[in-house]
Amino acid sequence: MTVSTFEEITKTKPERSLIKKKKQQAGRNAAGRITVRHRGGGHKKRLRVVDFLREKHGVPALVAAIEYDPNRSARLALLHYADGEKRYILAPLGVGVGRRLMAGPEAEPEIGNHMPLSRVPLGMPVHNVELIPGRGARLVRSAGQSAQIMSREGKYATLKLPSGEVRKFQVEAYATIGQVGNVEHESVSLGKAGRARWKGRRPTVRGVAMNPVDHPMGGGEGRSSGGGHPVSPWGQLAKGKRTRCKKKASSRMIVQRRKK
Repeated sequence: MTVSTFEEITKTKPERSLIKKKKQQAGRNAAGRITVRHRGGGHKKRLRVVDFLREKHGVPALVAAIEYDPNRSARLALLHYADGEKRYILAPLGVGVGRRLMAGPEAEPEIGNHMPLSRVPLGMPVHNVELIPGRGARLVRSAGQSAQIMSREGKYATLKLPSGEVRKFQVEAYATIGQVGNVEHESVSLGKAGRARWKGRRPTVRGVAMNPVDHPMGGGEGRSSGGGHPVSPWGQLAKGKRTRCKKKASSRMIVQRRKK
């Protein structure tokens, strides 16, 4: 078992004005039916309201604290804006307490600043990338992740995402300079089943260990690996089959798929 050192954390209790209740769904939809398997239980959590839009352009902000967030792998940075407002953002690598950050087209290309892709220098790592301008960051938000701006032509900028996919984005879309912090997250080993249960992950039973009535790969005399291709409980091929719709409108934005 390995754990994080939490040495970058400077504040242990969250900002009361920026937390909400989080109801646990246990993988069920509004009708009470399980739509995502192997979810349930886990420790009670409170939702931190994170500002993925960062629309306070031109207002300087001071990093007041670095905090832990139980809902994501990244750390949070608490910003105190010059007008008195407080907001959470994802803490970039290298940004500590006392750092001044800025958002907007006039911001300098420095770590932690939020600016349009048209102003970001080529080759610079970014995170918190907007998929559609004005709707807030959707991509590259996990701990230790970053995308790289490869080129810019006309109204599109080409980014290489952490998955290896090369994709075009509108230059009006905003992104944050730098890499998401807490890089050591991928090195953490849970070490025991109970620690996975704390995170709300319930046990997963292999399909080949089930009966034929429960899974397409179940049954067989003695120990059997199924005999057919690996499939989901509903018969969908589970390893390698591409399920993305070929006629999807956003396919034209993908320059190179992550799986060649």
